[in-house]
This record gives sequence, C-alpha cells and structure tokens, in this order.
Amino acid sequence: MTFKTPDLCDEFESELGKTVRVVAPMFQRYGGTISFSGRIVTLKIFEDNSLVREAFGEDGHGKVLVIDGGGSLRCALVGDQLAILAEKNGWAGAIVYGCIRDSGDINGIDIGVRALNTHPQKSIKKGVGERNVAVTFGGVTFHPDEYIYVDEDGILVADKPLVAA
Repeated sequence: MTFKTPDLCDEFESELGKTVRVVAPMFQRYGGTISFSGRIVTLKIFEDNSLVREAFGEDGHGKVLVIDGGGSLRCALVGDQLAILAEKNGWAGAIVYGCIRDSGDINGIDIGVRALNTHPQKSIKKGVGERNVAVTFGGVTFHPDEYIYVDEDGILVADKPLVAA
C-alpha cells in the first residue's frame, strides 16, 4: 500500500470538516521503514515497558502500536530487542510518546518507529498500564481500531481506512 500523507489530507478534507486528524510535528523518525500504516492498538504506560513486550509478542500484521508514555524523557520504552520482536510478529510500526534506545540498531530493522527522542536508560518492569484505551497526545486522540498513516511528512489518524489494502 502506497500513500502520501499530504495527498490524504487533500483528498479527505472538505468544507464540511475533516475526515483525518493530523498529529503535531513533534516526533523523530527511526526504523528501517519510512512509511507505514495500520489499525491502531493503544497502550497507556509510564516509564514501564512491560505491556510493550506483551503487545509486540502478539501477531501485529496490519497493526501499529501507539504508546502513550506520558511524554517522559527519563527512560526508553522501546529498544532494539523489542523492535526485533515487533518485526518478527509483523507489526507495521510504533508511535512512542516517549523515548526509544538502540536507535542505530532500530534503524536497521524493517519497522517504522516515531518517538520523541532517544534515551540510553531502560524502563522499569512492573507490568503497570492500560491497553486498548483512548490516548491523547500531539493534539489528537487515538482510539483502538482506528487507522494511522505515517510517512516522512507526518502522522494522520482516521476512523476509517483511507487507502485500499
């Protein structure tokens, strides 16, 4: 599936309102995949990536993990081992409202990742957080099972598919 987020914005905006929601341009690009899309799976966590490992351990074909890490810049929520697990299980990518680590290695993995920044410290692991709840950051609310489109120009969210699979 190929798409360009500017074209999707143009096609799905009308005088009556917007079908797409545009995430604020606050994320850095990582991973070996520049453009990716899929159905949204959400996590709401804070400095604990236990649920990230659980999610990436499941079948991720056609899915993007949206991680609300509270915007914390004090530790990483995704590293190279989790990115490898995600790739192995078919995840298209991840949006991390927080940090990642092992960015050089992640850049060689066939997965798309957007994150606020990098941090060398790993997170705690207490298994605390919520899954498949609405999360809000970057001026957008992400609902589970909505659709996300990511490329070099930005991140879009829509309640229905915008591109044929």
